[in-house]
Amino acid sequence: MSGLHDLPKRVFELVESGVVAEFSTVSAAGIPIDTPTYYFPADDMATIDLATGLPNPAKAERARRDARTGLLIEGRPDEPVVVVRARAAVRDADIQANALRYIAETGYKGISHGITWEEARQAITYWSRIIIENTPERVYWWENQAALDGPPQVWRAPADTVYPASDPAPADKMKPSAWPVRPWQDVARDALAGGNPGHLSVLDDDGYPLPMRARSCEPVDEGFRLGMPKGVPWRFTGKASLTFAGYQTFVGDAAVDGRDVVLRVERSLPQHPSALDTKQVLQPSEDTRAKARARLEYEAKRRGQSLPRIPDQPPARTRIALIRQARIASDAPITGLTEEHGNRTT
Repeated sequence: MSGLHDLPKRVFELVESGVVAEFSTVSAAGIPIDTPTYYFPADDMATIDLATGLPNPAKAERARRDARTGLLIEGRPDEPVVVVRARAAVRDADIQANALRYIAETGYKGISHGITWEEARQAITYWSRIIIENTPERVYWWENQAALDGPPQVWRAPADTVYPASDPAPADKMKPSAWPVRPWQDVARDALAGGNPGHLSVLDDDGYPLPMRARSCEPVDEGFRLGMPKGVPWRFTGKASLTFAGYQTFVGDAAVDGRDVVLRVERSLPQHPSALDTKQVLQPSEDTRAKARARLEYEAKRRGQSLPRIPDQPPARTRIALIRQARIASDAPITGLTEEHGNRTT
């Protein structure tokens, strides 16, 4: 049985039933990068798993290079706020098995925009997945959003916890992003107009990249001025990233300025076409499909694998996938966002 079973029932149930986590990894330059991502715990809750598309393996490459990761799991204002420090293990030795598990865990209807499975299964560039298993090393939690100005409660993994290693790294190097990079000031205007809250990730004293939602966000000449919770036990200083639901992401340096935190932006990150048009997740444009297919074939070749076969019928949902589906069906928040900010959309 996983040590997470020792958490209070409310905390455990939120982690088990959650849908999207803010997931932070560390770049080669030591920058924490947050990518909000569907997550799916292992059946025994020993690991908190998630995936990235094989054509876009950047966060898997980061996790293989530096196993320290951080996850933020949120829900309703009265539900716990949970931050997990974890050690990652990248699984890309069997892309066929990964595709089947990913479909079983996440389904497709939430991102389908009404298309059938027969149509959705054609999106092989999306279903081809690298899985990242995250073994919790420490868990911080607060009883609810209002408690964030006080200290968290803390669970620590036993000293003899074994943290599995990643699969061997593939040959050659990952290709640079095929997606455009825009001036950060233009992207910032889109971010603030979109209404999604910002999540700031910094490194704690042990080098773990930990995300936390900003309570307020306003533009300043050098980047963003953020109001952050006061009870967080790590400092909002140093290399940092700020993401708005994964649609717009900025990297730079964070510093405390009075009661606020100022992120001095260096640049924005490339934007995948699906971040601008969510229909392109399963129904990519010809240009997006061509670029993604070329990258898919390159990444499969790096690993000496064939492209996965997507089944005629989706595999049965897992036990925890059914728990997750019940949360989605209940209209509970799935990303820590409020309904007015679109947490019930793709």
